[in-house]
Amino acid sequence: MQAPMQTQAPLRIQALPFASTLRFPLPFVVLPRTNRRPVRARCCAAGGGGNGNNPRPPAQKQRRSYPFDEIEPRWQRYWEENCTFRTPDEVDTSKPKCYILDMFPYPSGAGLHVGHPLGYTATDILSRYKRMQGFNVLHPMGWDAFGLPAEQYAIETGTHPKITTKRNIERFRSQLKSLGFSYDWDREISTTEPEYYKWTQWIFLQMLKKGLAYQAEVPVNWCPALGTVLANEEVVNGVSERGGYPVIRKPMRQWMLKITAYADRLLEDLDELDWPESIKEMQQNWISRSEGAELKFNVVSTRGWEQGVELPVYTTRPDTIFGATYLVVAPEHHLLPSLISEAQHESVEEYRELAARKSELERTDLQKEKSGVFSGSYAKNPATGEVIPIWVADYVLGSYGTGAIMAVPAHDSRDHKFALKYNIPIIRVVSPFDESCNLGEPYLGDGVMVNSSNSLSGLNINGLSCKDAASEVINWLERTGYGKKKVNYKLRDWLFARQRYWGEPFPVMYLDDTGEVVPLPENELPLTLPELDDFTPTGTGEPPLAKATSWVKTLDPTSGKPAKREMSTMPQWAGSCWYYLRFMDPKNSTALVDRAKERYWGPVDIYVGGAEHSVLHLLYARFWHKVLYDIGVVSTKEPFQCLINQGLILGEVEYTAWRDQEGRLVSAESISITGNHHQEKIPVDKVTKIGDFYVLKDNPDIRLVARAYKMSKSRGNVINPDDVVSEYGADSLRLYEMFMGPLRDSKTWSTGGIEGVHRFLGRTWRLIVGPPLPDGMYKDGTVATDDEPTFEQLHTLHKCIEKVVEEIEETRFNTGISAMMEFVNSAYKWDTCPKSIIEPFVLLLSPFAPHMAEELWFRLGHSNTLAYEHFPEAKSKYLKESTIVLPVQINGKTRGTILVNEVCSEDDAFRVASLDEKLSKYLLGKTIRKRIYVPRRILNVILDQEKVKS
Repeated sequence: MQAPMQTQAPLRIQALPFASTLRFPLPFVVLPRTNRRPVRARCCAAGGGGNGNNPRPPAQKQRRSYPFDEIEPRWQRYWEENCTFRTPDEVDTSKPKCYILDMFPYPSGAGLHVGHPLGYTATDILSRYKRMQGFNVLHPMGWDAFGLPAEQYAIETGTHPKITTKRNIERFRSQLKSLGFSYDWDREISTTEPEYYKWTQWIFLQMLKKGLAYQAEVPVNWCPALGTVLANEEVVNGVSERGGYPVIRKPMRQWMLKITAYADRLLEDLDELDWPESIKEMQQNWISRSEGAELKFNVVSTRGWEQGVELPVYTTRPDTIFGATYLVVAPEHHLLPSLISEAQHESVEEYRELAARKSELERTDLQKEKSGVFSGSYAKNPATGEVIPIWVADYVLGSYGTGAIMAVPAHDSRDHKFALKYNIPIIRVVSPFDESCNLGEPYLGDGVMVNSSNSLSGLNINGLSCKDAASEVINWLERTGYGKKKVNYKLRDWLFARQRYWGEPFPVMYLDDTGEVVPLPENELPLTLPELDDFTPTGTGEPPLAKATSWVKTLDPTSGKPAKREMSTMPQWAGSCWYYLRFMDPKNSTALVDRAKERYWGPVDIYVGGAEHSVLHLLYARFWHKVLYDIGVVSTKEPFQCLINQGLILGEVEYTAWRDQEGRLVSAESISITGNHHQEKIPVDKVTKIGDFYVLKDNPDIRLVARAYKMSKSRGNVINPDDVVSEYGADSLRLYEMFMGPLRDSKTWSTGGIEGVHRFLGRTWRLIVGPPLPDGMYKDGTVATDDEPTFEQLHTLHKCIEKVVEEIEETRFNTGISAMMEFVNSAYKWDTCPKSIIEPFVLLLSPFAPHMAEELWFRLGHSNTLAYEHFPEAKSKYLKESTIVLPVQINGKTRGTILVNEVCSEDDAFRVASLDEKLSKYLLGKTIRKRIYVPRRILNVILDQEKVKS
């Protein structure tokens, strides 16, 4: 493979500002730094700080293993000044491409913690590796910056969200740059910039044209005390997160996106993606396609007279129609007011009010006891002719199916519990093939239909299997007009509006005289947010934008009629649905993305982020992408070809003991059988491990519980990467996070672990640069020589190359690092370090520890950055592990044998012989006249005869 064309950035060093400052202090001399501080978790109310309960002892100031605090800022400055990682607007499209993307971060006020760089480091390694393989690499970064936290902060402090967001972005950007990530910062975007959300609004208008955006009355979280609609994440256990006020479900007119129109395609196209099977399964379950039937039950009086009202229900088990002994409607069902009898009115309204305070998750929890109330109305089962009651129950959701079900308690667990509670008849209509079942429990399996015929309705499915019976019932429904076959989805249309300020304005208005929705002309985009000083809720249910009266009142540019703008804003998900496209062409003012650039760069080749985004973000982005595909904006059916979910980094292990009511320590294994206890955190210096358990040093009979928790402010176990970089360097942090374990697994942070990785980098530095001079400085250049490498050195190098390449390709970075550690251990045993061996190793190291690698590369005599050097390739001739037994003679007499590679040189064979315990006694202190070496056959060492002992 040819070395990659260096077309992506100006690579030639014109004048290095640091070329004359290549002497460094000793590793143990720490330069004065006002911001140096020991790495430790942030204090918290529970056991943090200096109260003696912190499970992590104060870290001591570390000795530097190498001068990272001079190297790293210097190369970060060089990369930025030379735009090293900038991807040109026009690239050589004959070269392969690799688009590597991190999930759009929200720039919170807290900044990064050490868990965040895990995925960012992985994508940076892959990006650097692909550049060195000759790929055009697109590796950008931007900000999903609209959101609730900034708005809440604005409400509490009066600070405009724009100011807070800008400050948070600057902090995030600074932290990311301090870690040496090779992002193309020229492509940086933010969802809050009008130049960006112009195109978010444009996409919405295209959906409006296609009938995919519409308005509907839907239930929302309404908080009367706060006078506002709350997002789901702002509601905790039925009350507002802010203030703890009661929250109810209330119908309001909202914008919706018809994602259900793409449900089948969203399911089918999952098969083409290189995604974790668990993520595919989560999306499949969220969409949840089911086939069944929609039936019509006629509402009747207690005497069986039809009332002229039809109640449609959806069921996935039409075969069980003869077992339907009652109907259930959701409390929010639109027909319910017409179904409530006068006698039941008060009870039903009270139940509806209680149900409105529950979330959908609470209502559908299978473990919760089912509740309901009789509506006072009845319906006729079309198959049996029986009159059955209509109940109201919150385990049925108005947003799923028709909002009503036929209940078959003999063959559904929820219906069975409900029927037992309210004494409703249970009729078994499915018998297992082997006729074995517990009559006291619902039977949920396959079988043969029984008790399933009626001469008046003309339906008889007795003796049929469940599958055949379902088909027969659907045919009967369609013949008689009582129903039809129906495909349904658990997936519901996307509620696409928030009654908040900090979001994208909707590009629509409503005419004053007719209320007609009028889209804003595309040439008037973007519709920007008005400036507001008061972001608090109005108290009336209107969004905060209602306060911007001069902005709300407008004229329809087409007709000139008075109109009002939409006052809701788009949800936070909107901007993150398509940002990967804008990165391809971020400065384009006339199109969302240039078609030629999209055809070259799309789709995203590697997308890395947390599994918490496995459903909503990914599903919404796939939906928008398919809409854009249908209107010809994009050329691929899917946005993200390969998805990788990185694991969590947990806080350091915490140790917990228990005390009883008298204050005495109690061993952990006895907690379950004793009385009330309270927990106490134990500092790590008071803990020891005996066998498989952690115990108190001073009292080994007291067993402790050791556990690592997710990093959070409330636990006080957050590790700030700024502290780690200050103490150990960015390369150490990067290398440690990759070395902790497989990328996809959750791992526990350990300060001791990063110290080990830091020492490895120090050993690498000294291997190549040499030991410090007596005055505490390092000499210029390196100790690498121009010697020809031995076969053993080549073999060691190419084994390392083979392993590192394999592990990068498979994202097993931890084992790739292990291979480099093994190389360094081997290299320390060599007499010399040939430059032809050291240079490839430095290139191997560069994706993982780029600052050190750049510095070593420069010291090795190169004037170009290594970012576009050809990545080493393993050569098979140096990978052979075949060894032979080689006889060794001293003056023609065989004295022993040695194990050598079959292609080893004479020098290698002699070196092995001289180190052999048995043979070395014949050579020690002797004068060697000559050596006779026949490869693969013999080594004969000729000594001066007078000095040879018999």
